Amino acid sequence: MTAGEDIALRRKKLRYRAWHRGTREMDLVLGPFADAHTEVMDAAQLDRLEALMSEEDPPLLKWVMGQEEPPANVDRAFLAEVIADHQARLAK
Repeated sequence: MTAGEDIALRRKKLRYRAWHRGTREMDLVLGPFADAHTEVMDAAQLDRLEALMSEEDPPLLKWVMGQEEPPANVDRAFLAEVIADHQARLAK
């Protein structure tokens, strides 16, 4: 397997995980984001997505909805990208 195949498989797995979170609300936030962006993400960006997706759904949903501030260990810049993407989809 080449490095290109490795990253392609990683992207495919991340898209699947984004759509199969366990809560429908987070599926609808992360699934479309992953579909739209993973193909152009490099390994470092995929790391950021994986780190965000490692968070539990209930707090993650509260952060996305603006109900709570994420803790300091969360990549807030990347979370902001996900939130902006979700809000843009809702505005369509």
